Amino acid sequence: MGKKLYRSRGNRMIAGICGGLGEYLDADPTVIRIVFVILALFGLFPGVLLYLALWLVIPDAPRDENHA
Repeated sequence: MGKKLYRSRGNRMIAGICGGLGEYLDADPTVIRIVFVILALFGLFPGVLLYLALWLVIPDAPRDENHA
């Protein structure tokens, strides 16, 4: 089975969305956080709404697997 997208348990600032996306995309979560901040500041609410929607949709990483 392929990779699954989860909210990170070990690399989180608020909800683990950016950490989970970084793990899934093999990217630096800091870069993803900067993109969300830019969307939140310059796009007003799209970044915030996107983050909240992802928080609701993406499940937490299972505790028995190492996704941190």
